[in-house]
Amino acid sequence: MKITPSKLNTFLLFKLPAAYLTGVRTKTLTDSTCIVSVKHRWINQNPFKSMFWAVQGMAAELTTGALVMKKIKESGKNISMLVANNNASFTKKATGRIKFTCDEGLKINEAIDKAIKTGEGQTVWLNANGINEEGIQVSSFNFEWTLKVKSKQ
Repeated sequence: MKITPSKLNTFLLFKLPAAYLTGVRTKTLTDSTCIVSVKHRWINQNPFKSMFWAVQGMAAELTTGALVMKKIKESGKNISMLVANNNASFTKKATGRIKFTCDEGLKINEAIDKAIKTGEGQTVWLNANGINEEGIQVSSFNFEWTLKVKSKQ
């Protein structure tokens, strides 16, 4: 089954309902880029009338994770994925529609290829930047994904 934005959004509804209910939606998924959007609303706001940091984190993680899932699927191998570390910085109040973009598909290809060739677990740091409707960055998230080819048993 091919991974598409609409299938990812359905996946959210059933497997990550908090992300779905707060408005996190995949908009674009290509070989190199994933874009996830979320709009500031009552359900995802903090007491300071901007988007709660955890909602931004869900959108950012999905942006990087969807690319990893797509690349694993395309490899045809049984590969596990897990976030080992993450960090974030916030530079402006997140209001309106925020689009998170990760365009590091090539880094994922390299890590998966190395994991398949060596049989050893690999890590890859991926970045997702949150940009508001005015084109201003409001946050930046980095996720360290671990990738390991599962042994056949």
